[in-house]
Amino acid sequence: MPRPLWTGAISFGLVTIPIKIISATEDRSIRFLQVHLEDMGRVRTRKVCELDDEVVPQDEIGKGYELTKDQVVPVTDEELDEMPLPTAKAIEIVAFVDADSIDPIRISDSYFLAIDGQVAAKPYTLLRKALERSDKVAVAKFAWHGRERLGLLRVRENAIVLHSMRWPDEIRSPESLMPKAADLDDDEIERAVQLTDTLAMDDISSFRDQYRDAVEELIEAKSEGKELPEPAEGEEREPGKVVDLMAALNASVKAAKEARGEPGGGATVHEIRPSRKTTAKKEIALAKKTAAKKTAASKKITARKPATKKRSAS
Repeated sequence: MPRPLWTGAISFGLVTIPIKIISATEDRSIRFLQVHLEDMGRVRTRKVCELDDEVVPQDEIGKGYELTKDQVVPVTDEELDEMPLPTAKAIEIVAFVDADSIDPIRISDSYFLAIDGQVAAKPYTLLRKALERSDKVAVAKFAWHGRERLGLLRVRENAIVLHSMRWPDEIRSPESLMPKAADLDDDEIERAVQLTDTLAMDDISSFRDQYRDAVEELIEAKSEGKELPEPAEGEEREPGKVVDLMAALNASVKAAKEARGEPGGGATVHEIRPSRKTTAKKEIALAKKTAAKKTAASKKITARKPATKKRSAS
């Protein structure tokens, strides 16, 4: 089991649950060293004091808050730990809400909460079952890494998970980023909806980090003196290039169906309901065509009448 990152307790009304925080995720990214290319020696970061230009050992480095350019207030870890915060050593549940009411943009890192001793087993299970039965999630406050944080508690596979969340004032407004109004045809919207249906999935657990796989393949080839993997061929797209949106959507639906091996991948699928403008034009054209046919037919009938004289009785 990974090393606990934090120990404390969940405060649930008058119930206290001793817990340990365990990271629920792991970073599988490939990391590179900084090296001197001439001799492959490590290039390290040195912490140097800007006043005397001397390297500072770790035990002489502390925290300081800059009030002005010339005034810095030192703050020690002990002073931060002794602040009168009710959440200093507890995850204090402050509310229960519907999961749908939490905007995913606020959710950050995730952690499993494990019991800290057998005495926590019963209240831990009590909270877990209460969350499951109520169909709600718990909003909590806790202090960690020098600041008070907002958290979300929910159940995953019989374990309570803590998601750290951003405070409301930490979320920027996207109002200034909104594009100007764009004219969209009903056909384009319909085709985009069809594309979402074609790409719909119930399970995404099969997805892999292809970039990491490619880097591992590159490292293996270089370490064993083999030829480097061939670069993947991809379609180059010019930035800002105006494209035929409907053609792009049709091609996307076709490609998605071909990738899934579904029928209809080789042809344009899903007949689109025509827009009102298109329908009106078609109806007018059809009415004119029908009227023309009727006129032509009546002329033919009129022309044929003289040739169909009946013989008079002898």
